[in-house]
Amino acid sequence: MKIFIDTAEVEQIKLLVPTGLIDGVTTNPSLIAKSGRKIGEAIVEMCALIPGPISAEAVASDYDTLLAEGRFLAKIAPNVVVKLPLTPVGLRVCKTLSDEGTPVNVTLCFSAVQALLAAKSGATYISPFIGRLDDNGSDGMELIRDIRLIYDNYGFETQILAASARTALHVRDAALAGADCATLPPAVFNALYKHVLTDLGLDAFMKDWITTGQSIL
Repeated sequence: MKIFIDTAEVEQIKLLVPTGLIDGVTTNPSLIAKSGRKIGEAIVEMCALIPGPISAEAVASDYDTLLAEGRFLAKIAPNVVVKLPLTPVGLRVCKTLSDEGTPVNVTLCFSAVQALLAAKSGATYISPFIGRLDDNGSDGMELIRDIRLIYDNYGFETQILAASARTALHVRDAALAGADCATLPPAVFNALYKHVLTDLGLDAFMKDWITTGQSIL
């Protein structure tokens, strides 16, 4: 499963690049606002740091302006993925951009039929928000499983990008459900390394090693 980082903080991305585990980045208007950065400048820096897909979101509500924004964002770098909302206008723009060869990430997906429409519109990625569904009393993983089955039934190539992941268990369950990718806040990514038994085992090994009085180098 591909791992994307969900952030607009370039410094956070710089810290994670050396892991060799980051396949891409997703951003949204809220993250850009929180960063205090201009979107174009931030996306340029991200695209230089990671060769994989960098999702940059267009925000207009009418077709012509949303399409113009999408085309503008796509020109920033070859690895930009234009992020669009799952609305009638958003899917119409998705179809236009995908026909032009521009990759599109359709966001704010909360149902399997929405995901079906996005795939038929040519979306490269569909972003179901698993955490927000859980918050609302639904089962986010059931949505991932439903989308996986529909896409496999009809041979859709749209990749399932599990979004709004809150915990390492969300990542595990998304992988088991067949998500192609997951986008994670840096804190959730760092939590993937953690297990209490790993910490205890390492602590025991180090204590025993000290008793040997040895040095490897």
